[in-house]
Amino acid sequence: MLVYKIDVLEELKNNGYNTNRLRKEKLLGENSIQYIRDGKMVGTKALDNICKLLDMQPGNIIKYTEE
Repeated sequence: MLVYKIDVLEELKNNGYNTNRLRKEKLLGENSIQYIRDGKMVGTKALDNICKLLDMQPGNIIKYTEE
């Protein structure tokens, strides 16, 4: 199962991207933001945007764990 290694929304906020800005500038959709809040995995396009915004690799954001 894939899980987040970091608090994605908190890290985005620390980099100047609060949820209002993410929505307004269409950097992440509402569904993606809600998935992150719920600890669910986002799609590859959203993950790509998160990596770009945070200047991180996917492995810095998510990891695989046994269920």
